[in-house]
Amino acid sequence: YSDVIATGDIFSTTGWPVIDRERGGSLQGVINGLNLILRTGLSDFRSEGGSMVVPGSGRPGDLADVGFYRDMLTIVRDRVQALVAQGKTLLEVKAARPTHDYDGRYGATAGPWTTDLFIEAVYRRLNQQAPGRQ
Repeated sequence: YSDVIATGDIFSTTGWPVIDRERGGSLQGVINGLNLILRTGLSDFRSEGGSMVVPGSGRPGDLADVGFYRDMLTIVRDRVQALVAQGKTLLEVKAARPTHDYDGRYGATAGPWTTDLFIEAVYRRLNQQAPGRQ
C-alpha cells in the first residue's frame, strides 16, 4: 500500500466511537471527521484497494468500511434526534434501543465505553441543541 490513513479512535471496527463531551466532542464531529477521511482517501474503482484505513481498534479496512461506519453513525444520530424531537427522556431513548441492529457488532454492556454511555453522549448533545432546550 502506498496510501495509509491512521484514524485513531474516530473509526473503529469493534465499537462505538468514544465521544468526549467535556472537551466539546460530538457524534456530528465524528461524522464530519469520517467524511474528511472519505474525501481525502484514494478509492480504487471496482476493486478492493485504494487507501488502507487503520482504525484505533480492530482490523484495517478500506474506504468502504469507513463509509459503512459513517452511514451507521448517521442512522443512529437520526434515530436519537427523532426521539429527542418527540420529547423523549434519556431513559426512554435507551429503552427505544436506537442502536439495536448494530449492537451485535459494536455494542458493549461492560467496560469503559458501553452502548448506554454512547447513547447518553449522543442524547445529551442533541437534547442540548434541540430548539427551546438548554
